[in-house]
Amino acid sequence: MGLFLGLGIGGIVLLAVSLVFDGFVEGAFDGVLDGLFDGWLSLPVVSGFVSMLGFTGAIVLGSTGLGPGGAAAVGVVAGSGAGWLAWRLSRALLGDRSAVAPHQDDLLGSTGTVVTAIPVGGYGEVLLRLAGQPAKFAAQADTPLTRGTEVWVTAAPSSTSVTVRAVEH
Repeated sequence: MGLFLGLGIGGIVLLAVSLVFDGFVEGAFDGVLDGLFDGWLSLPVVSGFVSMLGFTGAIVLGSTGLGPGGAAAVGVVAGSGAGWLAWRLSRALLGDRSAVAPHQDDLLGSTGTVVTAIPVGGYGEVLLRLAGQPAKFAAQADTPLTRGTEVWVTAAPSSTSVTVRAVEH
């Protein structure tokens, strides 16, 4: 019973270590273990297998008359299921690359509104939509622009500033 409980607790400790030191083991060996911890031999999969084997083995050993061999066999089956589930969940989470981070070049040609007046040769602020979200940017213009003026972005010299001109209707 103690061995099975030790495996269960050890698997949970291994999972906590893998979450805290994510990538540390792979980085510590500097490429020697490339591919070893990917997929089936990743730390979350191994820890799920070991902890489920241990806890299931302890439950089967304590509640049935199968003995250590039968408890280990049932634990291996349950551990395999937990390992497979951990592998599937980690693949789903790591494979979610649906969104691309917005870039300052995405602002070119977009329209917005002046929220702080823009003087000639100075900075004001404009409200633009970046990736569907409102965001304020420092703005320069060739002509002075008052608050509320609708503007068009002509350049994005940095990730926090834009050059604009008034929209002509």
